[in-house]
Amino acid sequence: MRIGLISDTHGLLRPEALAFLHGCEHIVHGGDIGDTAILEALAAIAPLTAVRGNNDRDAWAEAVPETALIELGGVRLYAIHDLAQLDIDPVAAGVRVVVSGHSHRPRAEERDGVLYLNPGSAGPRRFRLPISAAELKIDGGMVTPRIVELLNG
Repeated sequence: MRIGLISDTHGLLRPEALAFLHGCEHIVHGGDIGDTAILEALAAIAPLTAVRGNNDRDAWAEAVPETALIELGGVRLYAIHDLAQLDIDPVAAGVRVVVSGHSHRPRAEERDGVLYLNPGSAGPRRFRLPISAAELKIDGGMVTPRIVELLNG
């Protein structure tokens, strides 16, 4: 199973991000979405789970949860925009993957059997940070992350 991970679009859904996410069986957006049109475009590709970011303040965002716990391919994932606000113990909750955003820094790190995965920012460039997204492949309980830089330079 291939899960697409995207975050911090801030109202900009790049064609490179759409191309990367095409063919995913599920998409998780880690917050700072920016516009309902982004959710609609992503949901047209695959089933979508999205969480609200600190910049998602307009009326439409009230319907977007701050966190989401889902199970895909037999693996529990927990999504939250800002990892510093993590409000559960992933190990105790049986969560294998925590997906976040906020920092705009792509990162995959495993601690205590939990994979913490931030796909980075796919929206407007911030400082010199890369424009990126990620995928998570789930096969028989094994999870394999891959972060992809969408634009060079």
